[in-house]
Amino acid sequence: MDEKKEKYLSSGEFARLCKVNKQTLFYYDQIGLLSPIFKNEKGYRFYSVHQLDLFNVIDLLKELDMSLKEIQNYMKNKSPESFLHLMYQKRADIVKKRQEIEMKEKIIEAKIKLMEEASHWDFTQVTIEQLPKATLYLSKNIENISNEKFVEVVSDFINELYQSNLDSGYPIGVITKREHILNREFTKHSFLYIEQPIPREGHKYFQIVKGDFLVGYHVGDEETIPQTYERLLMEMERLQLRLGNYVFEEYVYDHSVKSHEEEFVTKIMMQIER
Repeated sequence: MDEKKEKYLSSGEFARLCKVNKQTLFYYDQIGLLSPIFKNEKGYRFYSVHQLDLFNVIDLLKELDMSLKEIQNYMKNKSPESFLHLMYQKRADIVKKRQEIEMKEKIIEAKIKLMEEASHWDFTQVTIEQLPKATLYLSKNIENISNEKFVEVVSDFINELYQSNLDSGYPIGVITKREHILNREFTKHSFLYIEQPIPREGHKYFQIVKGDFLVGYHVGDEETIPQTYERLLMEMERLQLRLGNYVFEEYVYDHSVKSHEEEFVTKIMMQIER
């Protein structure tokens, strides 16, 4: 017995090495996941230091969202080949999770940047700004479609952003063509869009060439936005500017940061020609 104590660890000693309580080891023994090397005549359990690696593998698989039942099934049929297959599979899962976390980090960084910038904007001002070249990912055309079809297009657009990791964290905006603005059809939008700072291959994009824009802000709900457009068009006429091909609209403050629609802020960017 003394010889065995020198070579083996008691359940308490092994539990301390594994950073768990003894009840966890007893349960693992009960379900056949990790059993002691032997039990003495008094029922005391003894483990080999070499079993520490097995415990670490079990712990790793649990952290990688494998259930104890799935780990049990693996243990019943374990082999070098099945272990290698399992490790390849889990490595792929980790790579996918890392990509998802990195994407979420970029989304959060973009939202922080936008909120910090917005805190310095004067929503009462109308300015002429030179906006840089931008790449946009567009929805299907939403002109002249029914409400039912509009919901379908929006749903498809959101799903595509999620499934293809195209959500950049920038607000989803709308594009309105010049002729609709001049016809006072301010809500007859042509496309939904989201800015793509780092465009990915395999997707169709719309590129805005850098240029001058008349930039103003609408405070309030969508029903009152025509008043803001009229004010911007009057300012454009006063400055003797010509409306360019497109107008871009995107929320600055929406349901995410404001509780009441009358507090919503929409940024309106109108392409201009001097």
